[in-house]
Amino acid sequence: MDIRERLKDKKRIVIKIGSSSLTHEATGDVNLEKMEKLVRVLTDLINQGKEVVLVSSGAIAVGRKTIGLKEKPKEKAIKQACAAVGQARLMMVYQKLFSEYNQITAQVLMTKYTMINDISRENAQNTFHELLQLGIIPIVNENDTVSTDEIEFGDNDTLSALVCALIEADLLILLSDIDGLYTDNPKDNKDAKLIRTVSVIDDTILNMAKGAGSDVGTGGMATKISAARIATDSGADMVIANAKDINVIRDILDGEDVGTVFLAHKNKNFSLLEHITTKQYPANLCT
Repeated sequence: MDIRERLKDKKRIVIKIGSSSLTHEATGDVNLEKMEKLVRVLTDLINQGKEVVLVSSGAIAVGRKTIGLKEKPKEKAIKQACAAVGQARLMMVYQKLFSEYNQITAQVLMTKYTMINDISRENAQNTFHELLQLGIIPIVNENDTVSTDEIEFGDNDTLSALVCALIEADLLILLSDIDGLYTDNPKDNKDAKLIRTVSVIDDTILNMAKGAGSDVGTGGMATKISAARIATDSGADMVIANAKDINVIRDILDGEDVGTVFLAHKNKNFSLLEHITTKQYPANLCT
């Protein structure tokens, strides 16, 4: 079967969308038109019988705008204050839009502790599975209000890949402000070429990961390659695509040649915990 054709048959899909894709560049305000299109596309996937998890950035960006901060906050306390304000407002928008299509959603906030603790990880896995069986779309974000340097994911590319592995999804779609993986940074090098397919993530691929994050988002191309390693090792294909047109989700699942697809290569020795940097956790935290 053609590489792209097999994407048509994906059943359980994790979709991550970045902050820069959910807000207007000029003002930092929520892009309601894009969010409405996203909601419509995801609801339609549910109507097709697919299972969908949305990993949505944007809480800090929305909170920052609401509070009136002009620049991206650097201090953790300010970031957490922005997240506390923004997460509620972001979910309010999502729930209002999804309700227009009679689609139920659920909020799932996670920290790295959720993954490294056996009990909380199993509880999270069970919750995801139950929500998906009920036809509910979990909307996932890092719980920024309680995360510390030691137990934060740091970016939603990594979080989405870990969720993908946790729920045994068969496709991860990372929506960003770039078309996919290029041979060089296309913002600096106009001759950079888009790579359509990656079979193996080797040193050559790692050296291409030079994409820089925007003022809004936190994840550059390096974090996406890291996410690809987790997703493909767990047995899922992964696609990086541009969120400029939300219908790119449909294009991917219709087998169109868009973005960069990273091919799954199920690692029989795959361990979720090995992909999580535990830094300096107390001994009892990892038990």
